Amino acid sequence: MHAAISGALLRQARLQRDWSQEGLCRGICAVSYLSKIEQGKVEASGEILRQLFARLSLPWYDQELQPWQALVNESYEAVFSCDRAAYRRCRPKLEAALPQLRQSPLALDAAILEGLLLSPFTPAPAVLEPYFDRRQLALQRMMENRDEEALKLYPCAYLYLMAGIHAYEQGEAAVSLLEQAYDLAAAEGYAHAMLRAQLFLGNFYSNLLDYPHMDRHYTVAQRLAQALGDEGILRDIRYNRAATALELGRYEEAYAYLAAVEAPTVMELHKLAIACEKLGRRAEALAALDLADSQEAEYPEADLAREMCALVRLRLEDEDYLRKESYGRRLLSLFDRCRRELPIGYAVFHLPWVAEWYTAARQYRAAYELLRDFPVKVPLPL
Repeated sequence: MHAAISGALLRQARLQRDWSQEGLCRGICAVSYLSKIEQGKVEASGEILRQLFARLSLPWYDQELQPWQALVNESYEAVFSCDRAAYRRCRPKLEAALPQLRQSPLALDAAILEGLLLSPFTPAPAVLEPYFDRRQLALQRMMENRDEEALKLYPCAYLYLMAGIHAYEQGEAAVSLLEQAYDLAAAEGYAHAMLRAQLFLGNFYSNLLDYPHMDRHYTVAQRLAQALGDEGILRDIRYNRAATALELGRYEEAYAYLAAVEAPTVMELHKLAIACEKLGRRAEALAALDLADSQEAEYPEADLAREMCALVRLRLEDEDYLRKESYGRRLLSLFDRCRRELPIGYAVFHLPWVAEWYTAARQYRAAYELLRDFPVKVPLPL
């Protein structure tokens, strides 16, 4: 395989420069020998490879590979274990090593790991696919959202988990995939993967407003998160419970958690404002929105979070919001973006207000078609 990848890299670089084989190998080796190198039919010496790459103004690192191989192994372990702390430890080391790894016998692993750890879900160049082993190709297919193919190539907890997450994010049936991920993670000894499988099972049932099943899976996830010391996921679980309580009309329950959060995020303040809105605590709701507006949010969905807050403010400041076309336009725009850009749960959360708007505007057919075609079937208690 090392012969194949070195030959593939040489051929790719040569063609990018529009060089002939004769022009590349003159004075280094015979054209016929270079042809065999490029086809992966011979294992050229390190010296010849270094001379060929040097003529292309490229390095070739094939000595003292043990530390890099150890880093590759560590990085794959971080991926398959779903350990976010391990991700963070690997990232800077992998970033520093990538220039060398890309020009080494570990180039295939570098291409896959770069997509997985540094640029999530960015597939490797297709030209490398003929040289991938089954694990590498399975990870490539997962990054392309071709989960069924990935699972046939390399069935494991991580790939079942990612397939389940992809299904969940699209509002599709995810339970079987996530349950298999949990069982395989237990068999493989990956506690963090077990945690994430239970978390997304809870998320899935939260979207259905199925509180008993949601509670069962979140309880297991909470126990695992406590054992692993994952405070981030513990906070996510508490937030998701509160958001689901809101959707079920359990406003006091949601308020009790959200009002007690220390250093609340914009999204936690958004949910607190809604709880206060439903409980008739208008001044407290506006105060929560003011605090949200004062925060500097630096994450990809920050503008959507602020628009969510703005819509709550519109409802609080104008009792006739349902008569305002501007409110409807902003609501429908937000709903469309939630469906396109975020996991399906965000759209589920805003579905009642969209149905309310359509009904108030006497757009009954639009309301009917939305509820008929929406991928998640839920009651509308808000």
